[in-house]
Formats: sequence, C-alpha cells, structure tokens
Amino acid sequence: MPTNKGITVAREEDPDLKQAIVQAVLADLPEWFGLPDATNAYVEEAAKLSLWVACYEGQAIGFIDYRQTSKASGEISCMGIKKHFHHQGIGHQLVKALEADAKQHAHYLQVKTVDEGHYPEYDQTIRFYESVGFERLEVFPTLWDAWNPCLVLVKKL
Repeated sequence: MPTNKGITVAREEDPDLKQAIVQAVLADLPEWFGLPDATNAYVEEAAKLSLWVACYEGQAIGFIDYRQTSKASGEISCMGIKKHFHHQGIGHQLVKALEADAKQHAHYLQVKTVDEGHYPEYDQTIRFYESVGFERLEVFPTLWDAWNPCLVLVKKL
C-alpha cells in the first residue's frame, strides 16, 4: 500500500477528464454511490465544478469538487477515494487543497451526507469530515427521502 507521500493532488480543468475521473472513482464505491441516477448526476455535474484530483503513480485514485453556493459559503458537492486507498491521509490532502482555494471566495464550507445511524459507510463519512474540522449543523429528515436524512456539516474557513 502506498503512503500519502507518493500521492499528488492537483486541480483538474478539463471537463471531459473531470467526468472520467469521477466516473472511475465512484464506480469503485458502490456502498456510497450505488444509485445509478445519483451517480450519473455527480458525473455530469463534475464538468462544471472546481475539481481536485489525487493521483498515485499517474493514476487518478480520488477527487473532491466544489461549488460556490453564496457570497459567504461554498459546498463540497462530491468526494471519493478508491477503496484500496482509504485511511491513508488522501482525503485530508484533498480537503486541504480545496480549502486553500475556497478561502479566497468564501468564509464557510459545507457538505451534506446521510445522517448518523442509518448506514455504517455514512457514519464513517461523518467521522472523516469531523476529523478535518467540520461540525454538525442541522439534519433535514426528508430533504432526500425518509430513509436518507440529510446531515449538513459546516466549517469556518
């Protein structure tokens, strides 16, 4: 397994390449991205968003994307790292790269995920975001649907 020392993180500008990277990474994460319509929406949206890519030995292994939601706030729309590369600090690197840019445009960063206690994978996601400084702001019980209550986490940049 690689260490994060062999990982590079860079911003990607090419819309087609962004979509290909997001598609490849999300395909490796069916526990989180198993609904084809939702996954396709993330892939389509990636072309229009700011996106950073983590690479190992020239291969894209993860990404994070960003959208400005207001003058004061931005949002992580989607983030994924191939399973083989989990728990190696790559997510921290991606968040750090995004935040360096987002600080120039926003005061706050938010992310939405499924609330705790519904799926172990999303409980893991919440723990990750808390480990990089996000705090739980609010739960919207039916924003997505009753089986997937939406938790909003925020961070001051």
